Amino acid sequence: MIPHLPITQELLLIGGGHTHALVLRMWGMKPLPGVRVTVINPLPTAPYSGMLPGFVAGHYSRDELDIDLVKLARFAGARLVAGRACAIDTTARHVTLEDGRRLPYHVASVDIGITSEMPDMPGFAEHAIPAKPLDRFAATWAAFRASAAQGDAPPRAAVIGGGIAGIELALAMMHALSSKARHQPEMTLIDRANILPGMAPSRLEFFRKALNGAGIRVIEGDAPVQFAPGRITLASGMEVAADYTVGAAGAKPQPWPTQSGLETHEGFISVDETLRSLNTPDVFAVGDCAHLSHAPRPKAGVFAVREAPVLFANLRAALSDGTMQRFRPQKDYLKLISLGGRQAAADKWGMMWHGPRLWRLKDRIDQKFMNQFRTLKPMAQPPLPAQVAKGVRETLGDVPLCGGCGAKLGAGALARAIAPLPTPNRDDILAGAGDDAAVLAGPEGSYQVISTDHLRAFTEDPALMAQIAATHALGDIWAMGAAPQAALATVTLPRLSSELQGAWLAEIMGAANTVFGKAGAAIVGGHSAQGGGLAIGFTVTGLRTGRIPIGKHGARPGDWLILSKPIGTGVILAAEMRLQARGEWVLGAYDSMLEPLSEAARILAPHAHAMTDVTGFGLAGHLLEMAQASQVAVAVDLGSVPLLPGAVELAQKGVRSSLWPDNRAALPDLALPDDARADLLFDPQTAGGLLAAVSPDDGEALLIEMARAGLRAQVIGICREGSAGVGLI
Repeated sequence: MIPHLPITQELLLIGGGHTHALVLRMWGMKPLPGVRVTVINPLPTAPYSGMLPGFVAGHYSRDELDIDLVKLARFAGARLVAGRACAIDTTARHVTLEDGRRLPYHVASVDIGITSEMPDMPGFAEHAIPAKPLDRFAATWAAFRASAAQGDAPPRAAVIGGGIAGIELALAMMHALSSKARHQPEMTLIDRANILPGMAPSRLEFFRKALNGAGIRVIEGDAPVQFAPGRITLASGMEVAADYTVGAAGAKPQPWPTQSGLETHEGFISVDETLRSLNTPDVFAVGDCAHLSHAPRPKAGVFAVREAPVLFANLRAALSDGTMQRFRPQKDYLKLISLGGRQAAADKWGMMWHGPRLWRLKDRIDQKFMNQFRTLKPMAQPPLPAQVAKGVRETLGDVPLCGGCGAKLGAGALARAIAPLPTPNRDDILAGAGDDAAVLAGPEGSYQVISTDHLRAFTEDPALMAQIAATHALGDIWAMGAAPQAALATVTLPRLSSELQGAWLAEIMGAANTVFGKAGAAIVGGHSAQGGGLAIGFTVTGLRTGRIPIGKHGARPGDWLILSKPIGTGVILAAEMRLQARGEWVLGAYDSMLEPLSEAARILAPHAHAMTDVTGFGLAGHLLEMAQASQVAVAVDLGSVPLLPGAVELAQKGVRSSLWPDNRAALPDLALPDDARADLLFDPQTAGGLLAAVSPDDGEALLIEMARAGLRAQVIGICREGSAGVGLI
């Protein structure tokens, strides 16, 4: 996106299906200035259906199956909202998520696939799994396959549905179980009618022989009526033993598009030749959830892939008053069908072939599709002018500027600027007590804590950014043992149309208000401005009575050092900017940042001799502050420091936040092994955990209580007699 142009249009991509994935890739290479793109998907990845039988059979890993939507959204300059749509208001033009959040749009596109759920079948939800959506099935199948390999009894599985999809799954499951299980597996394929209805007799006979040769029992003309642990009851009264049951009986649409008023055909969104909804022109639909009213076709991934260039062009046209293109699906297409092992069958022009060469052909096609998403690279930055001022290249460096606490100045810069200022000459300001914030004396032994913090955005989602910024700002209040009281907001928005200014501010303030409300505080005002990008900050106050707020200066020799959260947000966010972080690691970092410190503070504050929150200076920098303020030596056990998933892997690859060098330079005398865990001591944290010095007499009980509260707290070191500084155990 060209930074200086205002954002005036909202494009909402509902679902991370194959068509939308391709559109995001195209958008990253050719964005439309003035548009913010949002993609909604329940998970950070979207499995590719073409490789599902190969994954089930054990030919592909789960990683090979998944498209990383977090990485793809970053490449496209889009925001990914982790959620599931449940309604669309075509009049007010917003989509409602299951968590109640509403996302506005000017143009929307739906690519949510289909389901094999059987909600009306007694016991299905509890004792079976639909083949679609693929994410749930893939996860449960991996677990069943692993348990079957260790089991003392033959693994028993069943597939409901005798179409091509059901036959592919049954053959793949049987192949995987036969190759890994300690006992010969039992596999049953069940269809209420006949398998492969309407298929030519010669091809039907081929698949019957394939099923029989694999040892798969086929039951036709008998419908399941009840599912229970370890068995399926059929209409005839027959019972089929099955410890793992997959539903693959036909394509069922998601219910909410019909309930939202979109015109549908048998539950599928009806679209015209431009892929627009027949009765709602600012809504498009593609993939299996759409019905091509001008050229009906079976549900097949080939159409989803070929829709992508047309959808990309038409979304751009709808957002810029351009000319629409027509989608003309082919009448016939090559159908490659997996046969369990590394063999496949091909069907086209009324003819069929099979063998290992066709498996290799299918694998090449599937790998080529997935490689489009595996090899994404950050878009190159514009080159510098030929002549620039001295120091420009050195100041820019090779690492892009991080967001969050990674964008802050080094520890020494602000300290040097504040040092010459005169000491406050007021009785109600407690000099030296407010390590993390200002402390004002109030009446009758009460104290007010005041702090301020702001973050430059590292995500395209303003609501998520607001929640993290609010949690981060409250960290100083909780670290000093105070109760949050009030907040003033400072919001800088990128250039937006007047309509979107109001919408973005409402989204930001609503999200922040949720955080402050849960903390017992209230937003009482604030300021807003426009600038070069999104930045959100809060000035916060808190109250504490009966005891001076906790600072960094009370740690004693012998104290245990407890850290309430894992570290690693800085390296993960830095890697995410460079398309090097897995989506699940990024969402895990977001979850950690959103975790409030209220419970940790409630447990630790009554016992802490010193306490601070771990933020931009990194764990080592905050340990040094505590050591210097308390005049103790601090020793850290590297192996005990809790780390976020992905942090070590990324640090081993040399990924560093842009603030890392300044944080490392602040402790030049700290000798460390050449180890990724040691490097993470200087990783800047956003909304990090509490670091508390407590008596060893209290330590065990505090850790037990924190574990019961669901906190991932660890003892990471100890305070000792000696010169103030940081070392290793």
